Amino acid sequence: MNMEQASALEEEQRQRLVKCVVWDLDNTLWDGTLLEGGIKGLRPGVLALMKTLDQRGILQSIASKNEHRPALEQLQSLGIAEYFLCPQINWGAKSASIERIAKALNIGLDTFAFIDDQAFEREEVAFSLPRVLCVDANELDSLAARAEFIPRFITEDSARRRQMYMADIKRNAVEEHFEGAQDSFLASLKMKLRIGHACEADLKRAEELTLRTNQLNTTGYTYSYDELNAFRQSEGHHLLVASLEDKYGTYGKIGLVLIALEQDVWVIKLLLMSCRVMTRGVGTVLINHLRNQAREQGVRLLAEMLPNDRNRMMYMTYKFNHFSELEKQGRLVIFENDLSITHDFPAYLIPEIGE
Repeated sequence: MNMEQASALEEEQRQRLVKCVVWDLDNTLWDGTLLEGGIKGLRPGVLALMKTLDQRGILQSIASKNEHRPALEQLQSLGIAEYFLCPQINWGAKSASIERIAKALNIGLDTFAFIDDQAFEREEVAFSLPRVLCVDANELDSLAARAEFIPRFITEDSARRRQMYMADIKRNAVEEHFEGAQDSFLASLKMKLRIGHACEADLKRAEELTLRTNQLNTTGYTYSYDELNAFRQSEGHHLLVASLEDKYGTYGKIGLVLIALEQDVWVIKLLLMSCRVMTRGVGTVLINHLRNQAREQGVRLLAEMLPNDRNRMMYMTYKFNHFSELEKQGRLVIFENDLSITHDFPAYLIPEIGE
């Protein structure tokens, strides 16, 4: 990596928001080395920092070279084991551990930060995973004040994000061992999808969704609270929010749709969903609702799409749901839906439609 590339990467890291912090253990999370006479307790300020990150909706995990069971037992004795999702405690490369965490949580590596006291370990991760932000454990005192770790809003969903991911882990474990068809498993979840017009109380989470969602985002457009509020009150737009829950608990607000209401035409300017509902059939149900609404209003249904290397699944979602390319305007693809084709909602997920 040359100097110009390194500078661009550093600037990118400064501008982004961290979604997951991965901790080393020895002389980082706690004082001392576990396998060399034990530890003296958590490092000063660590517990307060962990709680701050958790309250802000930033997930946390572990990448540590240690014996798995003794390390977990130590975390449990300190009363902090519940803070760490998918901890990786082994003797392998920490970059590999971080990749496993990212895959398990379905979060992009470019939203990760890694904290370690050893320069060698930080350099190994930086070389193998250049999009990961590496932080010296000696810089913990200033971490909570860094822009990358401060979301614009702390929403209800932010404060309970860890619990929602823990429920996801439980669901995924059940799904892995479920014997039967996918539809049968989805039916067993007893899901409830609610779709309605956004109210003012939804706007902080709506802004957060535009900033945090990359893979299941048709355009990548981001909107501020004020912009979303203007759309919410505009007679020329619909701003819809979707939320999901099942027998394991709530997923929170997981979907956002912005539609421009033009003469005889509706244009989907933005459609996005949380990656946590990728395999729940929510995208198809949400689009089917939009198709039904357009058909009832007697308007054509168009959609804008900015394809990139991360949101191909949304491109395929549009194609699967009877959208065909109408034209291209540079990188922007304009789709039109064939509303003559109708579908029933799946029995396992019939949405509740609000005002």
